[in-house]
Amino acid sequence: MKINWMALLALFFAFQSCGGEPAFAPKPRAYPRVEYPEKTYQAFDEDYCHFTFEYPTYVEVVQDTLFFDQKPADPCWFDLYFPAFDSRIYCSYYPIKGPQSFEKLKKDAFGMADWHNKKANYIDEMRIERAGNVSGFAFVIDGPAASPFQFYLTDSTQHFLRGALYFNTQARPDSMAPIYQFVEADILKMIETFRWTD
Repeated sequence: MKINWMALLALFFAFQSCGGEPAFAPKPRAYPRVEYPEKTYQAFDEDYCHFTFEYPTYVEVVQDTLFFDQKPADPCWFDLYFPAFDSRIYCSYYPIKGPQSFEKLKKDAFGMADWHNKKANYIDEMRIERAGNVSGFAFVIDGPAASPFQFYLTDSTQHFLRGALYFNTQARPDSMAPIYQFVEADILKMIETFRWTD
């Protein structure tokens, strides 16, 4: 009789353990599908700036009216906002007020790019030399840095424009790589078509 009760008790616990909630298994990480807009361009011709370039039709130009609760240094501070990717190219223009001013602006641009070295795997500096007195540098920042691309354009005597690309998300180079490459092509088009208007 003891053996039967033991067998029944074992069967009871076996059936109890079979029922209930299934064990939780996490799903693999997935990323949402990104719809890339068709690449078409238009001219940047804002009257508060001293230059023009071509930028995508799917980008919004947003003039900066405040910089830390104060007016920006120049009216030609603006963002190129990519709503589809929640990213911005922050653009700031400075008039050059002599050789010391020019050297300081260049030093600041290199310093701001170099600041990302804390997280970057490396920074590739590319010299820009174009007809129409347009020169400068582009900084391609590889790795989990906040800004993957920065640049400055100047005529060395009067005008200095600095730009920096930021995505409103955590820096994940692998998952962001296709979007970054898409936006980088737009920045390179901007640089390629850039010219001073005065």
